[in-house]
Amino acid sequence: MSNPQARVLVNSARGATFLILLQLCSRALTFAVNQVLLRFLSPELLGISSQLELYSISVLYFARESLRVSLQRQRVDSADSHDGLSEKRSVKAMRVQEVVNLSYIAVLLGPVLAFALAVLYVRQAGPVALAVPYLCRSLVVFGVATIVELLAEPCFMVAQQQMLYRLRASAESSATFTRCVVTCATAIWASVSGQDIGVLPFALGQLGYALVLNVVYFGKIWRDSTREGYSLLPQPVSKDASDYVLSLFYRPTLTLSVNLYAQSGLKHLLTQGDSVLIALFTSLSSQGVYALASNYGSLIARMLFQPIEESSRGVFGRLLATDSGPTRKAAKDDPDVISPGSLFDADSVTADATTKSTNNGILSARSYLTTILRLYGLLSLLITAVGTTIAPLLLRYVAGPAWTSAGPVLAVYCYYIPLLALNGILEAFVSAVATPAQLRVQSAWMLAFSAGFATSGYVLLWVYDNGAKGLVAANAVNMAMRIGWSWSFVRGYLDGKGSGLRFADCLPDIRSLSLGVLVASYLAVLGQSFRGGYVDLGKTVAIGGIYGLVLLYFERAFLYDCYLMVRPPSEAQNAVSAKEDQKQS
Repeated sequence: MSNPQARVLVNSARGATFLILLQLCSRALTFAVNQVLLRFLSPELLGISSQLELYSISVLYFARESLRVSLQRQRVDSADSHDGLSEKRSVKAMRVQEVVNLSYIAVLLGPVLAFALAVLYVRQAGPVALAVPYLCRSLVVFGVATIVELLAEPCFMVAQQQMLYRLRASAESSATFTRCVVTCATAIWASVSGQDIGVLPFALGQLGYALVLNVVYFGKIWRDSTREGYSLLPQPVSKDASDYVLSLFYRPTLTLSVNLYAQSGLKHLLTQGDSVLIALFTSLSSQGVYALASNYGSLIARMLFQPIEESSRGVFGRLLATDSGPTRKAAKDDPDVISPGSLFDADSVTADATTKSTNNGILSARSYLTTILRLYGLLSLLITAVGTTIAPLLLRYVAGPAWTSAGPVLAVYCYYIPLLALNGILEAFVSAVATPAQLRVQSAWMLAFSAGFATSGYVLLWVYDNGAKGLVAANAVNMAMRIGWSWSFVRGYLDGKGSGLRFADCLPDIRSLSLGVLVASYLAVLGQSFRGGYVDLGKTVAIGGIYGLVLLYFERAFLYDCYLMVRPPSEAQNAVSAKEDQKQS
């Protein structure tokens, strides 16, 4: 693997580590607060809070997701090394200003979406939900909090482009801590004083989150903007109408965002469709049970899979930047920060060097993908073999006896988690390399998948009345369809580049797979005699721990290769790479 590709993986690994630690801290705080809130909330109130959270997530997603993805694919070709330092800084500031300008599209979309979705929610809410105290006020506070959070989008975009992972971790962890404190304190105060304020604590907590997020982001980025010569307000960049819209928005990136918008909307409807289906076909009590099982079941997905998926989009965008994404000529960015495409300079390398760099990028991307898929496979073995038995046992002690009905749902959810992982990394690859035409094809398929999801959900929830477990099964059907399409696309893309992909390359060792089947079978039989006591929990933990250690032994060579892949290159390697670059020049 060449040094530039190695640096991309090292920076990605470092960034993913920050994001994973951020998720661990924020989820630990949220988990602690939830244990307190569960003592004060009924399943009905938890169901309504999940509906309001869906409202906020939907506004944020439709306002900013397509812009975020397109900006990750934006490529800046470097200027020649003899360009002056002042010129480099000037061009770098211009590129940052483009990002800031585009982010204001999300800021403008926010109020419109917040109002439209709030009206839709009130019209669709049932009489039980509307009878909850302070529901409308809570909805208004959620809407305001969402708009305030979008005001931080220009700073987030700059931090994302500059790979300021420490800043992001600081901002989001501080905001999450504030949300937890405000939510918990308000709920406890209401309980002690005998006040029934419904889901207002969640709304106030979300508002506190948005305010602190803005304070931390603007405090840092505002100083940087003054020093580096760009503005956090929209500013004209160029009068070239062929490349810029209204002198503000870089046309190729804006066009890509428009193409991604419809596809992102369909993806969101599929991702959050379970919340819509369960709200239509089940009671508020069932919604609360599903919300609890889903929150606990998806902890691994949000703490581990989501950060890896997010950083992987950047990795694939950088390694495969010569094949897709907006491109331009610009001065070289800060050498300490790897920006999309800064590895590929068409004006400073020969055609042979460019081809070599492209081939290295494809091989590196394939190696990265198969490594992540195999790691996910190992984790999935543990989750499906041990998690299905241990999760209901843990839930009894974590959430209390009132929530034991969520245990079977959580056990079924353990089979769904591996599908979440596989779909996330594959769609990250697709979003990084697909052309606008291919994205439109994906959108058409997603429309078909949404019809299949709705049909399976209706049959399992309404016809067979399977409740929350039926919804998990419908989600699995939806995810399997999406995985099938994405896998077909990824294989076709890599085959077209002369680097094939086999399913066997992504699987753990056969010994690991075989042992996983044996452990799962043994725990399934053993679990039939469990009564939910500490002894049963101890037996399951012991079996799972032994299986985990055996997996580490079986996969020791692969895990060592993973370490070598993300280890920072030594000074000697950097020197050799620099000599090779000089020869190519």
